[in-house]
Amino acid sequence: MTSTRDTADRRRGMIGAATAMFCVGTLTGVSPALHAYPVYGGQAVRYAVGAVLLFAVAGARRLPPVRLTRREVLLVVLLALVGLAAFNVFIVESTRYADPATVGTIVATVPVIFAVVTPLSEGRRPTPHVVAAAVVVAVGAAVTIGLGGTTLVGVLLALGALGGEVGFSLLAIPLLPKLGAVRVAAYSATAAVPLLLIAGFVVDGPGLLRTPTLSEAAALGYLAVVVTAFAFFCWYDALPRLGAERAGLFSGFLPLGTIVAAVVLGTGHPGWPEFLGAALVVGGLLLGLRPAPAPLPAGHAAVEQSE
Repeated sequence: MTSTRDTADRRRGMIGAATAMFCVGTLTGVSPALHAYPVYGGQAVRYAVGAVLLFAVAGARRLPPVRLTRREVLLVVLLALVGLAAFNVFIVESTRYADPATVGTIVATVPVIFAVVTPLSEGRRPTPHVVAAAVVVAVGAAVTIGLGGTTLVGVLLALGALGGEVGFSLLAIPLLPKLGAVRVAAYSATAAVPLLLIAGFVVDGPGLLRTPTLSEAAALGYLAVVVTAFAFFCWYDALPRLGAERAGLFSGFLPLGTIVAAVVLGTGHPGWPEFLGAALVVGGLLLGLRPAPAPLPAGHAAVEQSE
């Protein structure tokens, strides 16, 4: 029974992680529709609407508010600052200087960090097939950066988004056991709103908010409902089921979402370098998901050595 439940949990985690990363990948395809809208004000609106939806879900589930310690408040604020506000500003700005598919593939290299740094932080070595997967992912990103439509500024901004993606997961892990996926998503989205409004007022002054055009309103609505409320819940629900090391591998679905969104919306023109890079990234992630071979029993290993 326990094994069946564990298998179901892992399957749910895998589906949730893949869905979340695909949806987040579409962000870079949708972002060009917001290039004329004040970036900080737009993201504040997006997170405010997403937070309202998430608190509505919490209310429907009858989840009571949780009193946070000072450390937990700090983690929520850092999560909002690094993983939400900074990440999305980097994404929006990077698509001004690079093709959306390029940005999505660079951000998709986040599994390298999770697959290598996480085991080392726990005092163990990364398994060989995970290292091989990381190399394939890095090659895929290099192909996209070197041959795709990008500039140095675009690469640097995309790397900033990559750092935000790392924080989006690692800063949430200590909060999930106590708060759960819905609360972590709702609290962090709420905390991001004043941070973005303050930054927007400093940068854009009173013009940080304006009435969006029809296409801008559609883009903001999509980001609020799909990329914030839905994707955040899926990701934070998957993290404790899979662990950061395995969940991070599903970031390989980012370039798939990016390319699909760019093609459907006509906001980007991915060519063969982007498709090749995305294919290599996804191939590396599939290699990394392969279970490690079980160690040989001591007696069997001794027999093989004697032969």
